[in-house]
Amino acid sequence: MAGSEAAWQAAEAGTRVILHEMRPEVGTFAHRTGSLAEMVCSNSFRSDDDEQNAVGLLHWEMRAAGSLIMAMADAHRLPAGGALAVDRDPFAEAVTERLRAHPNIEIRSGEITALPDGPAILATGPLTSGALAAAIAAETGQDSLAFFDAIAPIVYADTIDMSVAWEQSRYDKGETLEEQRAYINCPMTKDEYEAFIDALLAAEKTEFHEGEAPSGPNPTPYFDGCLPIEVMAERGRETLRHGPMKPVGLTNPHDPTVKPWAIVQLRRDNALGTLYNIVGFQTKMKYGAQAAVFKMIPGLHEASFARLGGIHRNTFINSPTLLDAQMRLRKRPNIRFAGQITGVEGYVESAAMGLLAGRLAVAELRGESLPPVPQVTAMGALIHHITGGAEAKTFQPMNVNFGLFPPVEGLKAGRRGRKDRYKAYTDRAKEAWQGWLGLKTQDAA
Repeated sequence: MAGSEAAWQAAEAGTRVILHEMRPEVGTFAHRTGSLAEMVCSNSFRSDDDEQNAVGLLHWEMRAAGSLIMAMADAHRLPAGGALAVDRDPFAEAVTERLRAHPNIEIRSGEITALPDGPAILATGPLTSGALAAAIAAETGQDSLAFFDAIAPIVYADTIDMSVAWEQSRYDKGETLEEQRAYINCPMTKDEYEAFIDALLAAEKTEFHEGEAPSGPNPTPYFDGCLPIEVMAERGRETLRHGPMKPVGLTNPHDPTVKPWAIVQLRRDNALGTLYNIVGFQTKMKYGAQAAVFKMIPGLHEASFARLGGIHRNTFINSPTLLDAQMRLRKRPNIRFAGQITGVEGYVESAAMGLLAGRLAVAELRGESLPPVPQVTAMGALIHHITGGAEAKTFQPMNVNFGLFPPVEGLKAGRRGRKDRYKAYTDRAKEAWQGWLGLKTQDAA
């Protein structure tokens, strides 16, 4: 995501770009193709609400800046209520085609195993190859940090029992009937929920290599925004009912007078509507256990899986210590980092950092400098967080959120004033972002 966006922004500014991609010559645990911008976890860019949600605001800022990732996401959008979900394979293919067709971009296949000597952006994502990760660690003088990330399973739509399940977005969100029916819902009684929790807790889990376990001495932590469902269940039997299985905003048309104890949601994963992703059900269960446990969900008793879930170790650097405000490696300022390796979490956040890295690199090559991105914008809040705003000793991957923004003065706090406060954040951000985009670069001197 970040590398594709960085290359596009630089090329659109008139700079020649060589884009290196190791796949398909060198694969990863999670990727299946050699396409650029392949989505390997969820197919969702999350909320598209640019007035009440920080990631929706980030969508807006990226669109205003001519983002390739957002343009292709919009072109391959799937019904998902208020979220922006993407038909993942056509999306990645379209991004790849646009980059290959650009006259200023040359794509070279093959693995990069050492830090380059010339101007470069490293946007290797969370699955950086071992050789390059070792080169980064050797240059920075410290080990890369890491966290575990998990993938949710995907179900074939025609194996879902629709006499039990039903189509509905939570609170009927969406402007069209198709969007209001973008999710498939599977209801659970209290007894079914309790039995499901028992099975989750008892199922065989993935074993970790020595030194990689997310608990014990020198743990590799999970990212809280993508916890395995079993880990959530271990935190309390009611945790899932207040998380991905919350039974609110939905009415079962098969039995409208009975409120389900819990509800499992599935979100469309492709334009054909033949594949559905089980929302929030990323898992570290072994494959055999997954099929047995997930078939306990009403409506999925006969389900077939196009992909089972999994867990993998992601790599990111301690950006507050290693990067300057221009996203450059302090020890090697010819190199910028962008994307998830910098400690932002999420497709959109990763692409956004690629967008900024591309623009910053072009300005520097021209002997110019861009003014700092206003911290009141979503872009500015993210770059400030990773390049100095976060506490280096406890630095962990972060999604964009309003907690990263400077407060708006004069607004009342508390839940009742939240809607006005978020609108104030987004109005302020949009004005500042448009102003920043309109500014011309200045001579670096």
